[in-house]
Amino acid sequence: MIAVSVVDDDRMLLDGLTAWFSGVPDIRLAGTARTVTELLSRGHAPADVVILDLLLADRSDPIGNVRRIVATGSRVLVVSVITSPSMGSQVVRAGAGGYLTKDHDLSVLTSAVREVATRGSTHSPELALCWLSDRAADRPVLSPQERAVLLAYASGMTLSAAARSAGVQPGTAKNYLDRVKEKYRRAGRPAYTKLDLATRVREDGWLR
Repeated sequence: MIAVSVVDDDRMLLDGLTAWFSGVPDIRLAGTARTVTELLSRGHAPADVVILDLLLADRSDPIGNVRRIVATGSRVLVVSVITSPSMGSQVVRAGAGGYLTKDHDLSVLTSAVREVATRGSTHSPELALCWLSDRAADRPVLSPQERAVLLAYASGMTLSAAARSAGVQPGTAKNYLDRVKEKYRRAGRPAYTKLDLATRVREDGWLR
């Protein structure tokens, strides 16, 4: 059972989602709130997924809201009328697992919740195309060998296991990772740790 909370100041939307999720057997609506502060002030256990609108009546910072929710351990699925590639990049870098525009059917939203709950990522197709174009300048070009080692290492493998997976020696694998880190540093997106590298893999869509 996936526990979901919704943060949106549109009462009709909240009522609609409440009615919709009541008929979805594997999703439980844990609560709704008009602001992130309201949601977090209740002290309840974090939901598996928080559906978040970016434009709230309290004029709170959208990126800050994503970070606040992610810090609780919940996954964030942004659902917004905003289709800005720049905003898409920022919320994903802040930790959001998905970004849908509000013109999708509720069945698409349901599928997105399931995907995000399992640590996957999902984005509106039209936004993803613009977003990929927008991030081309800060997405480093990796060689096949660098990418193979990066994906293996960022998936949780040790350096030695990642080297075996890529068919190279551990020393060579370390050199590849050092090159990858340097390329991200030059792109203005430093990645110092394994967690940082895993985040870059997700942000740049290397797994798709």
